[in-house]
Amino acid sequence: MKEISIDENAGRLISGSSLPEDSDDHILSLRPQEFKDYIGQKETVEILTIAIDAAKIRNDVLEHVLLHGPPGLGKTTLAHLIAKELGGTLTITSGPALEKGGDVLAILTHLEKGDVLFIDEIHRMPKSVEEFLYPAMEDFAVDFIFDKGPYAKSHRYRLNQFVMVGATTRVGLLSAPLRDRFGIFRSLDFYSESDLATIIKRSASLLKILINDDAASSLANRSRGTPRIANRLLRRVRDFAQVRGDGHIDIQTVHRALNLEGVDHEGLTPLDRRYLNTIIDYYQGGPVGIEAIAATLQEEADTLVDVVEPFLLTRGFLMRTSAGRKTSAAAHVHIQKCGFLE
Repeated sequence: MKEISIDENAGRLISGSSLPEDSDDHILSLRPQEFKDYIGQKETVEILTIAIDAAKIRNDVLEHVLLHGPPGLGKTTLAHLIAKELGGTLTITSGPALEKGGDVLAILTHLEKGDVLFIDEIHRMPKSVEEFLYPAMEDFAVDFIFDKGPYAKSHRYRLNQFVMVGATTRVGLLSAPLRDRFGIFRSLDFYSESDLATIIKRSASLLKILINDDAASSLANRSRGTPRIANRLLRRVRDFAQVRGDGHIDIQTVHRALNLEGVDHEGLTPLDRRYLNTIIDYYQGGPVGIEAIAATLQEEADTLVDVVEPFLLTRGFLMRTSAGRKTSAAAHVHIQKCGFLE
């Protein structure tokens, strides 16, 4: 499978062999190469494989796919697997990189039949770009105008049938016309600890490091239900084991390494604890608006909504109400237990 990416800063194509996000060999090696190696998200994987197999039987193109969920759950990996299964070229870009219709036109006209266009953070596309994509997604055509004023002429350019895969962490920000043009609409959920432990052991095998079951389970428990975080923490623990230990990962090594990283036994990071402490200390447990919390923490509100809150909500440490955010009793107990509340 050939793969290209659109550089946000320079607006140019980059060969798949030197993708910026994949410059680390470990990132490349840890990503599953086939659907059978993809762990978790069983319903989504089954639906995608059925749809792909059906499209192949009909010699047709796959319907456009929209994947949504918190960061790090495998949306980009699924785009890679879809392109590989279809045997097409994968072109990667992001919503903020597409500033005008001409940016999209340059990409679309280079796509062959069955190629996959992956747009990350698709909810951040400008409205003008989004409207430009409507006929491309629905009729595989784009409309553009020659000249201006009384001499203006509209021309419809036919495109090869391609597959668009959109990924978003904020599906509610997508307009209804764009959302309705996707035929396959899947939400990715946080992973179970057992699935994360399996991913960690697989990754450890690829990294050629030994890890026992207890250590894998402890690491999975601190990985916030997210494979990307699990693999990142595994690499940090591996570094610790090689420098401060015997090169093998046991549960004591996991505890020592992650305590040094500031990741507690529930997987909360310093930013998570600062978030909870802000609501508890400054706003008496809430309710309080997200903008007030962001201003107090001097963090972007979008960062808190996309990165911090989803995990706290699943752990039962945070409640969203019509009046604002509130911390739960479990959050108070956890903060006191960890010694972060005076």
